[in-house]
Amino acid sequence: MKSFVKHFTARDWAAVGATVILIGLSVWLELLMPDYTARITELLKTDSHPDIGKLLAPGGMMLLCALGSLVVTIGVTVIAGFIASDYSYNVRAKLYNAVESFSMGEINRFSTASLITRSTNDITQVQNLIVIGLMMIIRAPFMAVIAITKIADKSSEWTFSTGVAVVIVIIVLALCFIFAHPRFKRIQTLTDNINRVTRENLTGLRVIRAYNAEAYQKKKFEGANDAITKNNMTAHRIMSMMFPTIMLTMSLLRLVIYWIGSRLISDAATGLEQARLYSDMIVFSQYAFTVISAFMLLNMIFIMAPRAMVASKRINEVIDTEPSVTDGSFDGDTEVKGSVEFRNVSFRYPDAGGDVLTDISFTANPGETVAIIGSTGCGKSTLINLIPRFYDATGGEVFVDGHNVREYTLEALHNKIGYVPQRAVLFSGDINTNVAYGSNGGEDYTQEDVERAVDIAQAKKIVENYPEGYEHFVAQGGTNMSGGQKQRICIARAVCRKPEILIFDDSFSALDYKTDHALRASLKKETAGTTNIIVAQRIGTIKDADQIIVLDEGRIVGIGKHKYLLDNCKIYKEIALSQLSEEELNHAG
Repeated sequence: MKSFVKHFTARDWAAVGATVILIGLSVWLELLMPDYTARITELLKTDSHPDIGKLLAPGGMMLLCALGSLVVTIGVTVIAGFIASDYSYNVRAKLYNAVESFSMGEINRFSTASLITRSTNDITQVQNLIVIGLMMIIRAPFMAVIAITKIADKSSEWTFSTGVAVVIVIIVLALCFIFAHPRFKRIQTLTDNINRVTRENLTGLRVIRAYNAEAYQKKKFEGANDAITKNNMTAHRIMSMMFPTIMLTMSLLRLVIYWIGSRLISDAATGLEQARLYSDMIVFSQYAFTVISAFMLLNMIFIMAPRAMVASKRINEVIDTEPSVTDGSFDGDTEVKGSVEFRNVSFRYPDAGGDVLTDISFTANPGETVAIIGSTGCGKSTLINLIPRFYDATGGEVFVDGHNVREYTLEALHNKIGYVPQRAVLFSGDINTNVAYGSNGGEDYTQEDVERAVDIAQAKKIVENYPEGYEHFVAQGGTNMSGGQKQRICIARAVCRKPEILIFDDSFSALDYKTDHALRASLKKETAGTTNIIVAQRIGTIKDADQIIVLDEGRIVGIGKHKYLLDNCKIYKEIALSQLSEEELNHAG
């Protein structure tokens, strides 16, 4: 309970207070009605021809109590809905802000599928518990306490029978909770799994069809679906025994109350005493059922609470996670613009057995083009991810414009950088919004800025081929564009930002050689003064760089210009010869 009420605001607590008062009023009005029932019953038993006016008075009061309870209950439902909606709004915002502050380490720890489930399904589970549980949890004690006070002075035999029935109901509820609770706890984890498999099927649909792997993927989905279905079926089979058992207990209690009542009435000395006992029996049976009903209300809570509690815990795991990458205080105002320096930098991923990068040192001066090359898995992308602090170095220091990157506020640091990821990422919208995305969220760009960036990125023809031009619709993830088109739009987005440092993480891989050459020439001309850091596999892409860094197993094994590395770095020459002939290399050199 504490895990989710901690997200209640002051107005939520005020609404809870109003709910308590209104539910108390509603229950009080409902439990007044048996008293009027007793009065009517007494009149009918003691007077064979009762005055209709005497019957109308208690009957009218019963009607007023019922109407009053109805109005109050509607008010309770509205307030409970408000509390649940306000809770969901606040927690969803906290979750979003928490995820936005995460480094890639935290994102990988939770997984994308799990974060989506926690932001949607888990919040819904807690929201449902608040709406239904708030009314049930508050209502049940009110009903039980008021009803017990009403029957406390009646026959001890009736009271004892009701106590036995309550004990039986409590035992049934406890047994169901003990056996069903672990099943309900698993539901959220299994939901994560089925979301992961479904997301994998949707994002990899083309590959699945190309390899005729529909049957294989179907089997994976059926496995996940079967697991969650069996878990739910087992849990609900256990819970299905609860309601019939409680109903049987209530029916037996009714018989016992009537059996005891019939014996007490037959032993009564006078007709007036018999009428009083008969009236007491009717009223007692109604209040006894109210006591049992109060425990029956907990039936819904026992079904919903375990799952909601697990969901709440999962939500809080995200919200309470402290980001490993935190803001500094430096606002980024520097005299030097565009310098990057690595000093003895090492890096190890969380829970990894060894370092991915070891003792990396180099300097990229303002306006220079620095290229990074090496075999797959040697740490190229990891290295450049340390500059914008997607991760923090575990050893050594990274400097931008003479200041340790840890000193910067993340906003100030990122404003200095234009980043093009290895996997081109586009957002749903149009070309305009995607390119302008790199200009402080699109708030301070002009159409000329967008067109200039598109032209530099060699993407002008892409725009011209669409009738809508810059307003051409871009699907989520850029699925309605080719790989080369997406890469060029991503490059335009980085250029539009007018950064001090441009980082390209193998961002030319989908381009043909002609476009690659034209793009690099355009960047050199139009972004003079901007530091370019390029991760690439092609020698042709990096041969003109001012400085080429060769990585092997996370270490620098060569650094210098193209010609120097051909003569002095065996690994670089091997990479070069795997792509170009000796004659082409000599010509390039």
